[in-house]
Formats: sequence, structure tokens, C-alpha cells
Amino acid sequence: MKRTTLTLALLVMIFAIAKAQTTDSAKTKETNNIVSANTVNQDSIYADVDQYAQFPGGLDNFYRFLGRNIRYPTDARDAKQQGRVKIQFVIEKNGSLSNIIVIRGVSPSIDAEAIRVLKMSPKWIPAKKNGEVVREKTWYPINFTLGG
Repeated sequence: MKRTTLTLALLVMIFAIAKAQTTDSAKTKETNNIVSANTVNQDSIYADVDQYAQFPGGLDNFYRFLGRNIRYPTDARDAKQQGRVKIQFVIEKNGSLSNIIVIRGVSPSIDAEAIRVLKMSPKWIPAKKNGEVVREKTWYPINFTLGG
């Protein structure tokens, strides 16, 4: 009986040592795969950057651009629909816009108009993170209001 207990205790100790070595090996592999917080992944899309992307001439010019190019949809005007479209997009490293989607819309025709106008946008000044140009995800509200 003592021999069985001793053998069982020895097997438990061997298993525990083997498990500890496997865990240490896995931790070493994890440590080797950790990417420095200062490293920028070239294909990633960032929401938090050091220097945000900007429309040429700034935010005032962006809203001027929208005002000059938005054509209020006739059906929305006739139905007296108005409101704020919250639109999200990615500013690519070359300044172009992609992945344009409506997060919160007003009506199908107003939402489509917001997307149409953003697709016409000139190239933006891209974002930077750690001194490198990166892709940035952002959103802006676009107001559609009927004049009195």
C-alpha cells in the first residue's frame, strides 16, 4: 500500500513539474509575440491617434464642402423630413475615404445623400500615430434641416 501511495505521489510531482515547464514555455512564447505599444501595424485602423486626420482647410471647410454639395432629396423635402445623420468612415493613408456607413440615419434618401457627398470628398490629410501615417476610423454628424 505504501508503495502505491509513493508511486502515485511521485507521478503527481512529475505531472506538476511537466505542467510548470509547459506553462513557462508558453509564457516565453507569449512574451516573444508581444508587440510594443509604440509599434504601428500598417494595416490596422485606429480610432485613437496622435494626430487626427483633417479635411483640407479644417472642419469649417469640411462643413462648407458639405453645404455646397448636399442636394436635399425631393421626397424628404416634401415629407418635411429633417435631422442629423451620424456617418462613420475610414480615412486611408492616402487621404481617401472608405467604408462609409450610416450609424444613425434619418431616412433612406437623406442617408444616401450623406454617403453620396462623402464619396465626393477631396482627399484628407491622413492621421499619424507614433510619427507614421495610419488609417483612422472616425464619424461626423451631418445635419439636414429645412429652411423656414
